[in-house]
Amino acid sequence: MSASLTDGPAGDPPRSTPGAAQLPLTGERTVPGVAEENYWFRRHEVVYRRLAERCRGRDVLEAGCGEGYGADLITDVANRVIGLDYDESAVHHVRARYPRVDMRQGNLADLPLAPGSVDVVVNFQVIEHLWDQHRFVTECHRVLRPGGLLLMSTPNRVTFSPGRDTPVNPFHTRELNAAELTELLESGGFALESMLGVFHAARLADLDARHGGSIIDAQIARAVADAPWSPALLADVESITVDDFDLEAGGPHRNIDDSLDLVAIAVRA
Repeated sequence: MSASLTDGPAGDPPRSTPGAAQLPLTGERTVPGVAEENYWFRRHEVVYRRLAERCRGRDVLEAGCGEGYGADLITDVANRVIGLDYDESAVHHVRARYPRVDMRQGNLADLPLAPGSVDVVVNFQVIEHLWDQHRFVTECHRVLRPGGLLLMSTPNRVTFSPGRDTPVNPFHTRELNAAELTELLESGGFALESMLGVFHAARLADLDARHGGSIIDAQIARAVADAPWSPALLADVESITVDDFDLEAGGPHRNIDDSLDLVAIAVRA
């Protein structure tokens, strides 16, 4: 699949207000414009770009919008986009950098919206941070109109924290596999339309081979050792675009359990 919307090429950064300050990189969220972070940023961005058409002409809530680049991207096609985040610094940042987003502060376990007030809830790379995941899903069901969509992505526990009972990432509370994510959504009143996975496309597979079998592990090794990046690794990471990822349903050629991230499209029953 190719990018479905942008003002320019798929690798371009999102539009923002000139001169707005960059949100600090903490490890809890990804941000655009940092060379060493580009792999993770593009891996998140691809989901926004591939699913943005599902928001066309609709009233959208991005619950847990973080830096705000995704909410701003969706405003290109949506009727309106409400951004919501608990972190006060993120709220101020989004208001300054992405003025097209109706940015609000609030708790995802108690969404500050009236019942049936939006057509789509976007929740990308957030559910794994929440302590009460079921309550959040039921809150999404409450604020959606009948037939509304919940678009959710999350790291695949099988590949992100393999063989572990607790997440590798200290900011994560509970990671999910495809079956667990399906169960969570269905228990909250949703019907699963599709379960997709994010995979490395051909060029990223080549970069994996170039860096000892995994460009992810090569980056993590530098971070753990607090070691400088080699020019070759930095150049390869910086070169990655959304076109270097595939977003596909599991099938005979690609098992959903082998995906990097899970992407669910669910309908409010």
